[in-house]
Amino acid sequence: MCGIVGFTGKLQAGPILLDGLSKLEYRGYDSAGVAVRDGSEDPVVVKAKGRLSVLSAKIDGGTAIPGTCGIGHTRWATHGEPTEQNAHPHVSEDFLVVGVHNGIIENYQELKEKLIGNGYTFYSETDTEVAVKLIDYYYKKYKVGPIDALAKTMVRVRGSYALAVMFRDYPGEIYAARKDSPLILGVSEEGCFLASDVPAILKYTRNVCYIDNLEMARLTADKFEVYDLNGDVVRKPVKEITWDAEAAEKGGFRHFMLKEIHEQPHAVEATVNSAVKPAAQAEGLEAAPEKVRENADELLEIDLSACGLTEEIVKTVSSIWMIACGSAYHVGLAASYVIEDLAQIPVRCELASEFRYRKLMPGPETMAVIISQSGETADTLAALRKAKSLGIRTLAIVNVVGSSIAREADHVFYTLAGPEIAVATTKAYSAQLAACDILAMYFAKVRGTIGAERLQELLQEIRKVPGKIEKVLEDKERIQWFASKFAHMNDAFLIGRGLDSAVCMEGSLKIKEISYIHSEAYAAGELKHGTISLVEPGTLAIGVATQPAIYEKTLSNMVELKSRGAYLMGLTVYGHYAMEDTAAFTVYVPKTDPLFTANLAVIPLQLLGYYLAVNRGEDVDKPRNLAKSVTVE
Repeated sequence: MCGIVGFTGKLQAGPILLDGLSKLEYRGYDSAGVAVRDGSEDPVVVKAKGRLSVLSAKIDGGTAIPGTCGIGHTRWATHGEPTEQNAHPHVSEDFLVVGVHNGIIENYQELKEKLIGNGYTFYSETDTEVAVKLIDYYYKKYKVGPIDALAKTMVRVRGSYALAVMFRDYPGEIYAARKDSPLILGVSEEGCFLASDVPAILKYTRNVCYIDNLEMARLTADKFEVYDLNGDVVRKPVKEITWDAEAAEKGGFRHFMLKEIHEQPHAVEATVNSAVKPAAQAEGLEAAPEKVRENADELLEIDLSACGLTEEIVKTVSSIWMIACGSAYHVGLAASYVIEDLAQIPVRCELASEFRYRKLMPGPETMAVIISQSGETADTLAALRKAKSLGIRTLAIVNVVGSSIAREADHVFYTLAGPEIAVATTKAYSAQLAACDILAMYFAKVRGTIGAERLQELLQEIRKVPGKIEKVLEDKERIQWFASKFAHMNDAFLIGRGLDSAVCMEGSLKIKEISYIHSEAYAAGELKHGTISLVEPGTLAIGVATQPAIYEKTLSNMVELKSRGAYLMGLTVYGHYAMEDTAAFTVYVPKTDPLFTANLAVIPLQLLGYYLAVNRGEDVDKPRNLAKSVTVE
């Protein structure tokens, strides 16, 4: 939510700011603005409501504003409607301080009243204007430098924030502060950068530094420094971003979402190969039947040394809590079935936004698995901190190296999905699910709940999943045709049992979040407990039935819907052709181990959501009211 970009250096700032903001559009926004300084002159502030193109037209792509130091912002409205007046940057009355902000200042009303009592007036409804004028207040009252003024503000403010500020008395410099909202720094021969996320500055530098909570920074044309709340310099490592700028471009696809759907085979393969590796001889395999060696291309083993999750640690774990939000929560639900089946260890799934407010009673040696693509999701980060406060060992599954959750968790399993730009997650979801499958197999192996032969079968099969995803993608034209028939429907219901019910939840989310069609997922066995009353003639019902043990039961539930007039779409595994006797339209996915079918069954539902949105003319990559990274509560 919201995007921040800053630059100071040898180049004209305006075009860099606009280019950076364009790379952050996926975060969601409703207005945008920039402030650029030319030497000692007051900054030129330009703001616009709506798309970034409106702002760009105002300043001719940034070239109309001279100056080599500036900050920019895309706003997702929280306090105050999306108007030009409420858009960032915000300024103090005499332009002494100008700033942008990502986050929420929880005590802004209290601070605003304090400032009004000291003679300040306000032109906007935002909490950001309060933060900027509070910095101005401390700067003037105590006659201190920018770092000290920021520190005093940070101590006084409650909430989350990433701040980028320019001071009139310090031309050519940008100051930043961070608590809970992401902010990175970058440096190159042309100057220094700051941004909410790497894609904004990747075109200009690969050398970045991550600011930690309650830290500040000073950027000049040739270097940056990081400070703690005491004003002392903090030594920070500069890391090199290894993926290239093209990874954050559309690459010929119409939308980022479609590109990322097609990148799933690579994302899953890279994630699997990071932990599943050839072994000269896998432990215990010598006792397995000869056919295992004959049928295996190579013997495999799980190597989780990179995340420090040793066998000794796993042996002590008695239960697992999967904690996440949105699609990552659906990953946790699917993973719970796989972990409980293979490792025979109890798993409970918790929404991070609810977890932090409950009175919890962790059992002995409970482990919390925290799942987040960005590693900055506000509720998930808060849940991680609560878990740690309870003395629970934490394992993070994240996609962004150096993110807050990655830094604070005890162990980190990095997914290798690369940058994900579309708001609706696809490849990060699939990579997270693969990571959870690997964890399930590792726990099962260490706990002795599966034998060497079964482990080898599963490891061989999960390495085949990327190729089977490719097969599903080859069938996308049929799904595109089907979506064109139902693009103007009002309701859709998805049903499944067991692992399939978790797939339905993710598929339903994909439909509703980008096509705006009302879509709900239900455990198939719950239909007669109320849900079936919503079915009318012509209602689209999607039955997901990939699990052999409960296939016929799900099919029976689909028949119940059909008898009440529903139009049925079936999603199952090749070989279950009886589905065509019930469903009007059937999509098949390749055979795999039943525990891994969720990795395949979600792909047609992603495609369905995408093509429904396209046929309805919706903005697929930037759905209304949504943001890629939910960095505020």
